[in-house]
Amino acid sequence: MGNIRVLYIGEIVSSPGVYCVKALLPKIKEEQKIDFIIANGEGATGGFGLGKNHSIYLRKLGIDVITGGECIYYKKDMVGYIEKAPFILRPANYPYDNPGRGWKVYIAGERKIGVISLLGQYGFNRVYPENPYKAAAKLIEKISKETNTIIIDYHAVATAEKITMSYIVNGKVSALIGSHTKVPTADERILPGGTAVITDAGRTGPVNSVGGLDPDIEINKFLTQIPELSRSKWGKLELQGVVIEIDEKGKAQDIQRIKYQCVKEQEVTFV
Repeated sequence: MGNIRVLYIGEIVSSPGVYCVKALLPKIKEEQKIDFIIANGEGATGGFGLGKNHSIYLRKLGIDVITGGECIYYKKDMVGYIEKAPFILRPANYPYDNPGRGWKVYIAGERKIGVISLLGQYGFNRVYPENPYKAAAKLIEKISKETNTIIIDYHAVATAEKITMSYIVNGKVSALIGSHTKVPTADERILPGGTAVITDAGRTGPVNSVGGLDPDIEINKFLTQIPELSRSKWGKLELQGVVIEIDEKGKAQDIQRIKYQCVKEQEVTFV
C-alpha cells in the first residue's frame, strides 16, 4: 500500500477562507501529492459555525472530512443536516445522543483512516464537554480494531491541554492536530512513538485580521465590552495547515507546516 499523505487545512474562517480553499486546493493537492484531506470548518460561515450550504460546497471542492468545535451547532440548518452528512464530524465528547458523529473510519485508496474530533475543556463557557482524555482512550481502542491509521483534531484553547493529549495518545495514533486558536505554532514534531503533533495548525483566510475577522470591530469589543456583530475581513489571504506522511504501520514519517498565499482567483504562490 505504501505511505499516505494527509493534508490538514487550518480553520476555515468565513467567505475569504472558503475562497482560499477554492483557489488553492487543486494546486496544493497536486504539488504535495495529497491522498486525503481534513479541514476544520468551525468558522466557515460568518466566522462562527458551519452552515449546510458551506459544508456541501467545501465537500465538492475536494475536502474529505470537515471537523468542528464548540460552534458546530451555531447554524440552525446544521443541527438537522449533520446526521445526514458522514463527512462532517462534531466533537465526540459532546453528549452521546447529540446529532451527528464524533468519529468515523474513511477510505483513502486502499487505506482506512480513522478521524476523531475532540473538544477541550478549558475556556469554553457555553459548552461543557465530557472528559476528552477518557473519550480518546475509548475511541482509539475501538478504531484500532479496524485501522492503525488514526488522526485526532483536538479543538482546544489551552496549549497545555493539547500537549498533554499528545503524550497521552503518543504511539497510539498517527497524528494529533491542534485547532481553535487560529494561529500556527512552530512546534510540529514526531514523538518517539511515531505520532505527529502540532499545537495549532493555523487558519485559512485573512492574515491581517483578528482571528480572521475585521480588527476594528474586534478591538472595539475589547475596549467597550459592548457586543457587536463581527465582520469578514478581505485582504492578504492564506491557506495554512500541515501535511503529514504516514507509513503502512500507521506511524508518522514526516509533518510539515504549509502556508500558501492566495493572490487572486486561480493564481497562487507557495511560501
